[in-house]
Amino acid sequence: MATRLDRKLVAETALRLLNDVGLEGLTLRRIAKELDVQAPALYWHFKNKQELLDEMATALLRRMTEPAAEAGDGHGGGDWRAMLTESCRQTRHTLLGYRDGGKVFGGTRLGDQSLLRPMESLLAAMGDAGFTPERAARAWFTTYAYTIGYVIEEQSVFPVPGDPRRDPAYDQEERMRSVGADYPLTAAAGAEMFGNIADGFDDGLRAVIAGIEATLLHGR
Repeated sequence: MATRLDRKLVAETALRLLNDVGLEGLTLRRIAKELDVQAPALYWHFKNKQELLDEMATALLRRMTEPAAEAGDGHGGGDWRAMLTESCRQTRHTLLGYRDGGKVFGGTRLGDQSLLRPMESLLAAMGDAGFTPERAARAWFTTYAYTIGYVIEEQSVFPVPGDPRRDPAYDQEERMRSVGADYPLTAAAGAEMFGNIADGFDDGLRAVIAGIEATLLHGR
């Protein structure tokens, strides 16, 4: 019996292909070939590639929110710093599992509103801590933008998930040879920025959240 073609199946197939072809190589024609159907069949479900990306991002968000759902995420009452930190870490962890995951997820539109519950709980916890709704929203969007941007940069260094090899453009020794003599501080900064990237993410996230607490919660 042939598998019934629907939006979910197409999106899951596209996510599976990402690690092989990357975002640039991910076309509706390539997905149709993987599904053993003609490309026009996909246009019954997606008018264009952006609609497909929206569905793929929704599938990724579903993966991100599963831990909170399994933990019985409630409506507020938690430590907003811990909740915000965990949300950003889970987002990064999920996106790093897919080639170009940051680019796929950024700038897309959600297709399942039920996935907004963890965000609702986080904003409620921030409200309980004293944030105004406007400042809580600003805080969330700031950490979200930091996380997506960081992942995009991280995936430019290590483009293939699970592969420890760097893109040659980020070879540290070559960078030191090419710019170190004239720009020693910049060369040293590059070694820090593109060295231990995982620790760099956590350090930066702590700085962002500390800044949010100082300026959006306690600042005027």
